Amino acid sequence: MKVKVLCRNPDDYVRETTRDIQRVPRNYDPTLHPFEVPREYTRALNATKLERVFAKPFVASLDGHRDGISCIAKHAKSLSTVLSGACDGEVKVWNLPRRECVRTIQAHEGFVRGICSRFCGTSFFTVGDDKTIKQWNMEPPGCGVQEEPINTILGKAVVTGIDHHQREATFATCGQTVDIYDEQRSSPIRSFSWGVDSFSCVRYNPVETELLASCASDRSVVLYDMRESTPLRKVVMKLRSNTLCWNPMEAYYFTCSNEDYNLYTYDMRHLKCPVTVHMDHVSAVLDVDYSPTGREFVSASFDKTIRIFPKDKGHSREVYHTKRMQHVICVRWSADNKYVLSGSDEMNIRLWKANASEKLGVLSSREKIAANYNKKLIEKFQHHPQVKRIARHRHLPRDVLKQKKQQREMKEAKRRKEQNVRKHSKPGSVPLVPEKEKHVVAVLE
Repeated sequence: MKVKVLCRNPDDYVRETTRDIQRVPRNYDPTLHPFEVPREYTRALNATKLERVFAKPFVASLDGHRDGISCIAKHAKSLSTVLSGACDGEVKVWNLPRRECVRTIQAHEGFVRGICSRFCGTSFFTVGDDKTIKQWNMEPPGCGVQEEPINTILGKAVVTGIDHHQREATFATCGQTVDIYDEQRSSPIRSFSWGVDSFSCVRYNPVETELLASCASDRSVVLYDMRESTPLRKVVMKLRSNTLCWNPMEAYYFTCSNEDYNLYTYDMRHLKCPVTVHMDHVSAVLDVDYSPTGREFVSASFDKTIRIFPKDKGHSREVYHTKRMQHVICVRWSADNKYVLSGSDEMNIRLWKANASEKLGVLSSREKIAANYNKKLIEKFQHHPQVKRIARHRHLPRDVLKQKKQQREMKEAKRRKEQNVRKHSKPGSVPLVPEKEKHVVAVLE
């Protein structure tokens, strides 16, 4: 029988007198350096500084439109192809690696309100102010052949949004009602309405493909199931939501962009209060799109900036802006999780890096190891005051900074007023409402 005994000799760690210096145990293993933590902290600080030095997110500008960009769509199968629609009814197909327009279509009279690719990538759909839904071939016509749509559906009212099913030959449009179309039929196979005069956005759930959600003009977000004849439920908010996007990895979560400068992430099973309120914009948020990993999303705002938010954090990790970029109308995250596309009022589509300091091109093995090591060091020391301060700092346009300061003062004044009212009222008569519950008016089944 083998017995292991722990032996501690007091002579190794107890001082003989109080004037003696403290005996510090030392590990003689050469791989463990006595100053390992200070050395790693210095490296983490340098890595954080270098990350901010090399943060150059702007990649390219795609210009060619003659009016403001109203919508952008990704190709369902190809990373290098992007579709864009403008306010003059023009649709362009872009090749991203060559950064050039490969095809131009005069699709509609008036605004192009929505554009989406078929799930197989062979064709795409557009809707516009001329009350038509048009299906176009993804491949350009032969030389000398006039550009004609494959199919045209004339609606009864203006269609404001469109989205295609992930696996089936059906698509959803929104206008005065939310309509479900079969590609082989010219009339909707199902229509949903809930006492609302118009809808601004409709999106299919990429995971639970029978579910849809739409943003309505009565400040509500409405959920639908294609297998049901009536809408499932709706949540009414204090201000109107412009667009929404489903999380591609978590089936029941979606994020909507709101007119009150915030974004709200909801769990569709519990709509009484949002899971997270994302606050950083200083003007109405006009569009939102998730990354393919479902961990982050990008938002476009009227304040001429785009921001990248972690899905579970209340504040953005990144903000992009340029002097020339005006109100950002639409935004998309590329399917390879590396780039962000934004379309704005001044007729430009801009390509940004999703990770601002990431090095483009082929990396050697040593570069990959160094990048991963620096990333881990920054994660390890991310809560240290110096590292945190450098990593969080962003240069903002003067107008945005001024508006942010004004909003902070207004919120502080409002909070002070509530505290004073509560202090001088009967105990319990003025309840303390959490921030998440302030923005939801009602949930209707």
